[in-house]
Amino acid sequence: MDVSALVWALTIAFIVGLLAFDFIFHVRKAHVPTLREAGIWSALYIGIALAFGVGVMVFGGTTMGTEYFAGYITEKALSVDNLFVFLIIMTSFAVPRADQQKVLLFGIVFSLIARTGFIFLGAALINSFAWVFYIFGLILLVTAGNLLRPSGSDSHSGDNIVVRLARRLFPTTSEYDGDKLFTIQNGQRVLTPMLLVMVAIGGTDILFALDSIPAIFGLTQNTFIVFTATAFSLLGLRQLYFLIDGLLDRLVYLGYGLAAILGFIGVKLVLHALHENNVPFINDGEPVEVTEISTGLSLSVILGILVVTVVASLLSRWGRAQNTIAAARRHAREYLEVDETDTAHRERIFAALCAEENELKTLPEKYRKRIREEEKLMDLLRRAHAAHADGVRSASG
Repeated sequence: MDVSALVWALTIAFIVGLLAFDFIFHVRKAHVPTLREAGIWSALYIGIALAFGVGVMVFGGTTMGTEYFAGYITEKALSVDNLFVFLIIMTSFAVPRADQQKVLLFGIVFSLIARTGFIFLGAALINSFAWVFYIFGLILLVTAGNLLRPSGSDSHSGDNIVVRLARRLFPTTSEYDGDKLFTIQNGQRVLTPMLLVMVAIGGTDILFALDSIPAIFGLTQNTFIVFTATAFSLLGLRQLYFLIDGLLDRLVYLGYGLAAILGFIGVKLVLHALHENNVPFINDGEPVEVTEISTGLSLSVILGILVVTVVASLLSRWGRAQNTIAAARRHAREYLEVDETDTAHRERIFAALCAEENELKTLPEKYRKRIREEEKLMDLLRRAHAAHADGVRSASG
């Protein structure tokens, strides 16, 4: 179905309006969203995306609607995985909790702009060169393989080449000035970490787009569906971050599930490329008779993989341990940062940290060994205990 210019204009205006509403009423004033606030707005944005999909199915037909839902679910799953990297980057820059909303919204807007460019570029290539499906399929298969490789939190860092270049070329400060991007230090205008963290997230967004756009083109070549499924998967991502913050570390098998999904779509793309083949050295440039995977089957496989992945993660003992590790890391960092004069508050934080460490000691040896190998976590815990010991000596002296 061809989509009119009017429908395109109304859809883009609606998406821009949602982003503007999000900034004006939620992000402009720095605050930490409550669980209730995050839950309500996450549900609202998901509801809008699902309602839009129903509209696509009613006005565009079952095939178009199924393609939208398959694309939306795939992009949403990939977006949740991206939240892990956002969390690592913001932790490495020590972004204040209240200011993380603005960083996330910037990431969403930049990601939408970058992916829109890739979408129209991809659509132009596909319309002109059928062999592009081979390239997209190969990208997804390589990405799936990379997701299966073990990697820790240190494998992603906010200190990428763009950030290092910015620090080298421009005066920067390590101190935040609220949510300002620039501040005055010693009479000189300097960059704050808030601007640098946005640069870091913007750079990673471009890498995410290189994976996600081929994935959705493997499910549909309708540019309108690709754009809207991608856009609605990004909307509400900020609220979702605060809603599932405590669950992110628990989804220990999400990477495997995404690898399976991307590998599946990669195979689907290669099969489609063979069916549309015009590459001279493959079957003399003639199409190859292969069985193609339907959109309905794709949607079923994607949903099935995600359900199995999430349930397995929630039932996993290591997944539960990851929550405790994340809490211990948070309490250790909070203990080191809290005002030393607030003795009662420091003692409550340290008691919670000790309780979490004791819980970790009850884990099987294979898990405890994995924890001991996380050098940054162990160093953080040692510094927290050393600071507590110093505090006790000072109080007794």
